Amino acid sequence: MRVSLKPIYQQHWLQKPFSAGGYQHWLIDNSSLTLRLQKRHHHFLVNPLSMLYTKPLPDEEPLLRLRAGQKALVREVLLLSNNQPVVFAHSVLSIDSLNGEWLGFSRLGSKSLGAAFLANPKVKRTPLSFKKLSKRHVLYKQAAKQIKDAPNFLWARRSVFSLHCANIVVTEVFLPKILEK
Repeated sequence: MRVSLKPIYQQHWLQKPFSAGGYQHWLIDNSSLTLRLQKRHHHFLVNPLSMLYTKPLPDEEPLLRLRAGQKALVREVLLLSNNQPVVFAHSVLSIDSLNGEWLGFSRLGSKSLGAAFLANPKVKRTPLSFKKLSKRHVLYKQAAKQIKDAPNFLWARRSVFSLHCANIVVTEVFLPKILEK
């Protein structure tokens, strides 16, 4: 008997962020995060951290229609605003989808993923979902490596971008410096 992971995904990621404080407006905005950061600060940079063929997180597998343990291409970057880390981004694409318009994913380097997606009218985006990441969560651990004095939790948002039946899961973890003006 095969167990669906969809209910597990729904239980752990929220449809609305509750008690998110100053992060609220960053979390719920559907526009390009990159463009918002570029407007806010003159000096914006995408710092690539890693690009690996590896297993995605268990709750990412059903979103990509992957079997348990199947590898995917995982890209992690740090978004810097005025030389301060403000967002840790984690993007996952199935290896089978690395063709056509998605082929450029593996060659993005220091280019922003989100701005390119939102500029393409063919790309569809699912509604955002939200999570308050605890220190035990793997994405918290990855994001916390990038900052000093990490708080007890970090807010994240996730959505799935689709084009020609291929999906990319994009998770953005908001770091405390994003709240500074």
